[in-house]
Amino acid sequence: MATATKRATIYIDPELHKALRLKAVETSRSVSELVNDAVREILSEDAEDLAAFRERAGEPLISYEEMVKRLKEDGRI
Repeated sequence: MATATKRATIYIDPELHKALRLKAVETSRSVSELVNDAVREILSEDAEDLAAFRERAGEPLISYEEMVKRLKEDGRI
């Protein structure tokens, strides 16, 4: 079953394009597949970050100075 795709024009740094083409050849995949997978991964990471922000929305805020103080007290810095 084929998936519908959309065509888009993107501009890639020439060195990145060269690396993508080489990886595509080495992995027997298309440049489009590699780019789609990379975009999916980034969007998935964003979704995880947003979920973490929602989970922590009720936590109290602390200042930078307070955080440094806590880290020193815990021996982390």
